[in-house]
Amino acid sequence: MMWTSSTNRAFILLLLLSAFGLLPGCERPEYDTSTPQRALDAMQEMIEDGRPERLTELIYLEPRDIEFEDGVTEASAIGEVRTKLSDMIAQLWRVAVKLQTQFPNDVDSEAEGVRIRFGGDGFGDWFGRILSDPFRVLRDQKDRIIVEDMYDGTAAVLFDGEPVLGGLLAMVETPDGWQVALPVQYAQTSQYWPQTRYEWSVIASMMVAIENSLNDFEREVDQGEFRNLSQASERAGRLLGESVVVQSVIYAMMKDDDDDEDSGE
Repeated sequence: MMWTSSTNRAFILLLLLSAFGLLPGCERPEYDTSTPQRALDAMQEMIEDGRPERLTELIYLEPRDIEFEDGVTEASAIGEVRTKLSDMIAQLWRVAVKLQTQFPNDVDSEAEGVRIRFGGDGFGDWFGRILSDPFRVLRDQKDRIIVEDMYDGTAAVLFDGEPVLGGLLAMVETPDGWQVALPVQYAQTSQYWPQTRYEWSVIASMMVAIENSLNDFEREVDQGEFRNLSQASERAGRLLGESVVVQSVIYAMMKDDDDDEDSGE
């Protein structure tokens, strides 16, 4: 095949279309979130479509009306964390699919059990199930979760007919459709809630660190270094645990320094 100027232009156009998802089959699906129930259904559809990273689009975290020294608002800082969280979830999903492929019997068998030594049997079982099928709980419990539109821009989330978290977890109508509103108004008064641009960046970095650990773990899975799901989950637990602990210590030390400055010590 001769690469003429016309061929070059066509090839470049093809690359651009692919990059922006404009080719047939590459379209970014739209999910209907026009009502509370449709938003709840959209969560299931995202998982069934293999796009769980889109779940972050249905989370509402109300920002405070503040602007940091560099001109960035808290809304923008939260948006950065949301993006990093989405990337992390996408990586978690890729790892889960590979574990399901390599260890189908371990994933499907309740008797097999999955453990990580440092966490104890109970935590290990939970962690292994999350690692190999992170969104199973949403699928298994979907019939027990209902939403009740209050017709005031909010909707109650009920589990077995009872309000979740005593009614603190609800859905709200936003310009982007209905979303699950996390009850952060209480956490915002906590000393550990991010108060500066840098602190929000550390939270975003924590998401990146977890994603990087999952990348390292995925490479080991691809290389066939694990005999079973139990061994794989133990390794993943150590990688993720080390990453989270390091970032958490950095964040805690930073918050302690801020408290010392505020107290004048």
